[in-house]
Amino acid sequence: MTDSAVRTIVQTDEGDLPFQHYFVRRRCEPTVRGIRFAGAGDAKPTQGFLDAVADPALKAVIICPSNPYLSVDPILAVPGISTALAAGSAPVVAVSPLIGGSAVKGPTAKIMGELGVAATTQAIAAHYRGLIDGFVIDDVDADDAGRLDLPTLVTRTLMRDIKDRIDLAAATVAFAQSIAAQSEPQSTSRGRR
Repeated sequence: MTDSAVRTIVQTDEGDLPFQHYFVRRRCEPTVRGIRFAGAGDAKPTQGFLDAVADPALKAVIICPSNPYLSVDPILAVPGISTALAAGSAPVVAVSPLIGGSAVKGPTAKIMGELGVAATTQAIAAHYRGLIDGFVIDDVDADDAGRLDLPTLVTRTLMRDIKDRIDLAAATVAFAQSIAAQSEPQSTSRGRR
């Protein structure tokens, strides 16, 4: 995302902890009160990132089912990243990291609860509002699709083996391409499309 130093600081009931101390040393045990990204405000996106996102041959940008707060937000905190994604012609699609209100692994649902956010697909979609053109959720959460205000693919997102990974990747890319095909006649800004 950048060649500058950007550090994730987890604000906890034990004080501010560098991410690795929170995640490894403290095993995500302290209660999270907030998260900040030291140095992000002064950072700049790499030229490689900007070129890749602006490339008209780019077919899609996929936000994988990672923790939005600890894995994706540090990237988006760099000024210019979200703007570049919004200006690009490729659809941005996120895969929910939650299945049935739980994270497959990691502290996503725990952090959401501690921040006062419901651990739901709707909350994840709202977190990415204005950035994404489509959302992928698990079959378990199929009933949520009608509650989301953007194109949603319901499919199996739990990846137990390489076949599951390939199947989810193929379904997500096909979904992104269908969004691109629907938006080709009109060129509108994200809100996205």
